Amino acid sequence: MIDKKITTIPRFRTISSNNARTTLKKYFTIWGPGMMVMLADTDAGCLITAAQSGVSFGYAMLLPQLLLIPILYMVQEITLRLGIVSGLGHGALIRDYFGKGWAYLSAITLLIAVIGALVTEFIGIAGVGELFGISKWLTVPIGCLLLVGVAFSGSYRRVEKIGIVVGLAELLFLGALFFIHPTAGSLLQGITTLPFNDHSFVYLTAANIGAVIMPWMIFYQQGAVIDRHMTLDHLKRERRDTAIGTFITQGVMILYIVVFAAASGGQNKVLTSIPDLANVLYDHLGINVTNYLLGASILGGSLVAAIVVALAGTWGISEVLNWPHTLNEPLSKENIGFYGCYALSHIIGAALVLINVGLVSLAVSVEVINALLLPIVLGFLLALEHKVLPDKYRMHGWYKWLVSILSIIVMLFGVYVIGPIFNWW
Repeated sequence: MIDKKITTIPRFRTISSNNARTTLKKYFTIWGPGMMVMLADTDAGCLITAAQSGVSFGYAMLLPQLLLIPILYMVQEITLRLGIVSGLGHGALIRDYFGKGWAYLSAITLLIAVIGALVTEFIGIAGVGELFGISKWLTVPIGCLLLVGVAFSGSYRRVEKIGIVVGLAELLFLGALFFIHPTAGSLLQGITTLPFNDHSFVYLTAANIGAVIMPWMIFYQQGAVIDRHMTLDHLKRERRDTAIGTFITQGVMILYIVVFAAASGGQNKVLTSIPDLANVLYDHLGINVTNYLLGASILGGSLVAAIVVALAGTWGISEVLNWPHTLNEPLSKENIGFYGCYALSHIIGAALVLINVGLVSLAVSVEVINALLLPIVLGFLLALEHKVLPDKYRMHGWYKWLVSILSIIVMLFGVYVIGPIFNWW
């Protein structure tokens, strides 16, 4: 009996360990384009917007963030259906169904928005370096080299794994809740308070919508499911992937609002940089904890967003111009345009941050371009869903009307933010 016990214990542990590894591996394999694009959604600009919302209006911005969860999922779910069913990227579908003129317009405006977004990502990388006393002349070039290099691995799946692992660093900011404890009463009061008569609140609401639903997300996820070789058999899994990512990205946005609302104590400050965010938290978390938690969160979001944004623009341009556009092939004469476009977008974004060419005004321009793109891209998305997909894979009934109405509301907010953003500055 003793011998039997001795021999069975190691065997039991081996089986348990193997099962645990198998289960963990299976769990992580469901994470793909949906998770990647959602982690990129909470980039440096988005997190600053969420922090500013918490500082300016306390917990009042929580309800809009909660309402954005189903809208964000609905938009990206249409995108993955278009990609999986048609086998074509967003730019290619616009070219085939609406003509080259509209396709070129969408590609050019997307590229401008992508470069602008990459500037904000490199500002985030530089800002995190500043928290630790490291010059941007070191952090920005190193970040640019790493981001360009990761795409030349000859495997989309490898790029995706790296992006997801890096992006999950955003969740480290959860540690801030151990130092800041908002009361249930203040949270409830904030959720039920919506000061829409306040011009600044309406502006920040529009800015939060623009920060959550970005045009390049649509181009990225549709291109990614194709590069991942996803079929109709993967549709259910990718929907789950997108849903999980939606809750994570909105959870991070809500986390920033709650933490900065509680930490600011009602002191309305204008946050324009990463050090500004850190200054709000120093009294509650201490310098070291703040720098590590905030730095890891923003750096993770900035790096994964830089990969996603650049790929979205590169796929969009390549699809419209009918270039080879896949990460699954190494650099060659045939795909030099694709890889060159990806590298050049990073280099331009990094260079603009290093030489300080009107970064504040450039950030305003990025907001305006994104606001202009949002109605155009969502309009194309709904039209393509109706024109491209077979009846079996289209929206029907009340769900179709719900998605259409919510998309129109988002598009109206996108148009609205163009005017107030100039008044804001």
